[in-house]
Amino acid sequence: MNTVKEEVKKYLNSQKKIKVAIVGVGNCACSLYQGFTYYQDKDIDSGLMRETIGGYDINSIDVVAAFDVDSRKVGKHFKEAMLSEPNCTPLFIEKDKIPDGPVVMMGNVLDGVADHMLTSSEKEGFRISESISVNVVDILRQREVDILINYLPVGSQKATEFYADCCLKAKVSLLNCIPVFIASNEEWEKKFIDAGIPLVGDDMKSQFGASILSQMLQELAFSRGHKVKCHIQRNVGGNTDFLNMTDKNRVGSKKISKENVIRSQNIIRNIPMGESYYHAGPSEYIRHYKDNKIANFHVEMEGFMGSPVTLDAQLSVIDSPNSAGVVIDAIRYLKVAREMGIKGALRGPSAFTQKSPPQYLTYNQTLEECEALANRKLTSITKNQIQQIDLNNSNIKC
Repeated sequence: MNTVKEEVKKYLNSQKKIKVAIVGVGNCACSLYQGFTYYQDKDIDSGLMRETIGGYDINSIDVVAAFDVDSRKVGKHFKEAMLSEPNCTPLFIEKDKIPDGPVVMMGNVLDGVADHMLTSSEKEGFRISESISVNVVDILRQREVDILINYLPVGSQKATEFYADCCLKAKVSLLNCIPVFIASNEEWEKKFIDAGIPLVGDDMKSQFGASILSQMLQELAFSRGHKVKCHIQRNVGGNTDFLNMTDKNRVGSKKISKENVIRSQNIIRNIPMGESYYHAGPSEYIRHYKDNKIANFHVEMEGFMGSPVTLDAQLSVIDSPNSAGVVIDAIRYLKVAREMGIKGALRGPSAFTQKSPPQYLTYNQTLEECEALANRKLTSITKNQIQQIDLNNSNIKC
């Protein structure tokens, strides 16, 4: 006899799928794709923040399209592509159990590949395919994609804007996991509002990573009456993301995005920025670490009567699965929002899953927003957003 939990899972798996397309079949995409198999037949929810969101579990997500520009990935099934160099994230399940997935198609290069990534070794850099780019908009429409996940390298401004525009034309939601400001840019958000679709961004905040830890340290200090005089975060890693960011011309937006996490509490509490020193980065590349990331924190505070408090801490994580645990949720929040007719950048899920959201919220506020959306309810923040959109649209019509 089936248990109640088994019956619920059977029901959920029979429901409508969330059709996803992925741009950039790198380490993050590899970990995300592994997760779909890892949790498929396991009667566990360890490592998940939410088993279901709006009636959707992990098995509801279906990767139906993928785009990349590396010759070792284009033309191959997703499973083979995600295990190709220069990817280096660990496998958590047996390779034979992973489904092949869609064939990876040639995307548009634009500024998605830095020059130094072309001259790096086979194990570290990129090798651009000579294949002809596909019509992304046509693919998104033909495969009825709900959400496109942007996993392009940091600094891909033109490439990200290209795929964002493809989303608008195909009426597909964008989950922007890199620090190119789309969801947090009023002009870009207006385009998604006009298209009638929701998006989440910008720059994915790992499940338990340096950014969320910095945010919580800031919140804790302020809530306990402490003044933060200095907050420094430094990161070291050995994957292609870190190698890509050795080009200082590509890390400007990343530095802004990481420091936004720290400064957000000042914005919420209306504390002048000049009173404290904040620094996040630069990111240092050490190949030996591979997909492991080491983050160091130094926080200087003033407590009761100005008494000094200093915190030094270190965090070690495997970077890519740490990302996937958040993206799993963001996908489902976007799908529920689409079904509810919500358009524009989702405030709660963006603040919960991203470093540079359109609106900064405290951690507890993000939990409340996400909880409401998971239960298909509107909060005051979402209602105000909808009312503002309606008001702006009425003004335009007039």
